[in-house]
Amino acid sequence: MRMNKLGRTGLFVSELCLGTMTFGGGEGMWKQIGALDQGEAERLVGRAVDAGVNFLDTADVYAEGLSEQITGQALRNLKIARENVVVATKGYGSTGPGANSRGNSRHHIVDAVKASLKRLQLDHVDLYQVHGFDPATPIEETVGRWTCWCSTAMPATSGYPTGRRGKS
Repeated sequence: MRMNKLGRTGLFVSELCLGTMTFGGGEGMWKQIGALDQGEAERLVGRAVDAGVNFLDTADVYAEGLSEQITGQALRNLKIARENVVVATKGYGSTGPGANSRGNSRHHIVDAVKASLKRLQLDHVDLYQVHGFDPATPIEETVGRWTCWCSTAMPATSGYPTGRRGKS
């Protein structure tokens, strides 16, 4: 498997990334997208890692968090050494009924990262990405949260969507 540098992070990731959006299923649209259970997901993760894939991508909203939970449990059950995978997740979408349970505010991002780490059973993620543009939160507020992570065990690096910023 060919490896590529992940931006200027010093990390190398496989040219292919295993997306886990189909892990878990659940209700509504997630059931339609995919409903791989723990065993099926473990087989898929195991085959991908055996083929040289070291980059896994998930998000807090995939199957309402179940995708992260299944991904973390698969890494644990398969005894995949943490240093052998680059784990990416995302936040932004609604994760609860409250007004502050979505978006790119510091409040939501901190809560979202903590919840993702718990579901993934990890002490850090390697790449944390904002999953959408939040017109209610200035970008300085969002980026300010990432700056604070430089001295913590939070994400090693982060990303913000590019392109149609500010447009729906």
